[in-house]
Amino acid sequence: MATSSALTLPPGAAGSRIVGLGHHQPPQTLTNDDIAQRVETNDEWIRSRTGIITRHVAADDVTVADMATAAARHALDDAGLTADDVDLVIVATATNDDRSPNTAGRVAYALRTGVQPGASTPEGEEAPDLRNVVGPAALDLNVACSGFAHGVGVADQAIRTGSARTALVIGAEKLTAYTDWTDRSTCILTADGAGAAVLQAADAPAVGPVVWGTEPELTPAVRIEAPEVKFQQDGRSVFKWAITRAADRARDVVAASGLSLDDIEVLVAHQANLRIIEPLAKALGMEGKVVVTDITESGNTSAASIPLGLSKWWHAGKIPAGVPALLFGFGGGFAWAGQVVLTPER
Repeated sequence: MATSSALTLPPGAAGSRIVGLGHHQPPQTLTNDDIAQRVETNDEWIRSRTGIITRHVAADDVTVADMATAAARHALDDAGLTADDVDLVIVATATNDDRSPNTAGRVAYALRTGVQPGASTPEGEEAPDLRNVVGPAALDLNVACSGFAHGVGVADQAIRTGSARTALVIGAEKLTAYTDWTDRSTCILTADGAGAAVLQAADAPAVGPVVWGTEPELTPAVRIEAPEVKFQQDGRSVFKWAITRAADRARDVVAASGLSLDDIEVLVAHQANLRIIEPLAKALGMEGKVVVTDITESGNTSAASIPLGLSKWWHAGKIPAGVPALLFGFGGGFAWAGQVVLTPER
């Protein structure tokens, strides 16, 4: 006798919304003059070609997970939530050292215990008993510079389908650990840091559908490959794509949200180069809107650049509350992704 094979799906939400933002940058900075001590260049040359003035560099003993955890704590505090509220952790990174545990798993553990897995509990403190605790789902995404936008898309879909209710999406990179400090075309760009967003189920969508894809002919244009295992890129090819095609991809993202470019109040593009961000804003007709240019003081932090710039400018009061913002990442792979989100309410 045949039995029914119909599946039962958990109740999902109408959509998701961003309820908290956080960021972390290492305290050590590296100026253009500092880089000029390592390689033949100067401050004027770097500023004119990239817009970068300074960048943050993590110490040798600071990991991607350390920075991701700090940004996650900031975002949870901003949302008024704790680690117990989170049922999904996504970390977008291309520079984690370990295969397993993944960075997201390390972050989930550290948020509950205050230490990274395997580390000793601080003297005078008792380690929490986690034997009967069901932790959040934890996964890493390696899509390099567009990783955060991919992560927001995955988290939003998980919330819509009922697989999660509260998600932490983090972009974190220690890109300087994979930098060739003898290559002046790339070492002037790279930096370290992390940014995070908390997404929760919402009665009405405040995160638009992710639009994503790749440019197959540019797959090797941005890479960290063996045997060198150093950040390398074909800068001219990336710049040409950004000038000629990025705006069309971004327009597709906005169209998928059901809004028009006139509705968009904030542009948070991957902070690759000021000479890319400014033409993109112009091509989208957004010169008079809020265009995040954290690249000048944070450098290129790959998957961290969108959430880092978004959180820094949000907490500095440079971004209004409850308005449509276009997130648009592109880079290694050669992958791109984006969505329109409503900025959090204050």
